[in-house]
Amino acid sequence: MAKTVLKVTNLSASYRKNTVLDNVNFQIEEGSLTGIVGPNGAGKSTLIKTLLHLHPSLTGKIDFYGLPFKKAKRVIGYVPQRGSVDWDFPTNALDVVVMGLYGQIGWLKRPSRAHRKLAYEALEKMDMAPYADRQISQLSGGQQQRVFLARALVQDAEFYFMDEPLAGVDATTEKAIMAILKELKDEGKTVMVVHHDLQTVTDYFDHVLFLNRTVKEHGLTDSVFTKENIMKTYGGKMQRIVEGGSHVVHSN
Repeated sequence: MAKTVLKVTNLSASYRKNTVLDNVNFQIEEGSLTGIVGPNGAGKSTLIKTLLHLHPSLTGKIDFYGLPFKKAKRVIGYVPQRGSVDWDFPTNALDVVVMGLYGQIGWLKRPSRAHRKLAYEALEKMDMAPYADRQISQLSGGQQQRVFLARALVQDAEFYFMDEPLAGVDATTEKAIMAILKELKDEGKTVMVVHHDLQTVTDYFDHVLFLNRTVKEHGLTDSVFTKENIMKTYGGKMQRIVEGGSHVVHSN
């Protein structure tokens, strides 16, 4: 039986006075690759931020490996939305990746040659080693996303959260990122990804979590990625979903 590595119970959160998450409950199994899907404004990014204590919760309990986040955070990696990052900050790609090691190095200590070697190897894994000395503002959107993924990889975490890592990237970068995520899964790591393209869900994820303020459905993609659950989650916002959809979803 698969080990539960994240248990969320009765989680609620708001922005100002607007409830964004309401009574969210789910469990995540070790070694799973889960896509979080739902319409714009459904609370997908807020869910990740609340789980990682980057946004306050109103109610609820969050357990990672049976522990509160603060005691488990060393084994958790996070890739935020690219649009939330100040890419004009004067630093190069290698230094961005080194930042992923500050939990090990300590903020007031200088990274060693061994730390920089680990960071360089993470860039190599994302085919970004030739850009190690390039200012991040000079990188394309896809290259920036690869650097941020390298920063998460260098942490060698057990559980990764990624907020729309495929948004606005080219097809080659999307393929490279998904290859890395599946490699992490094969290594027994656990990955949760905010995802916006319903047409690729069945190809990319073995689990799917439908979210619209609360969890509408969650489970194995083969079982729960159905037209009925998409309708339940997206409601009237179905216009962009391919008509017919036999190659996208199946019916119960």
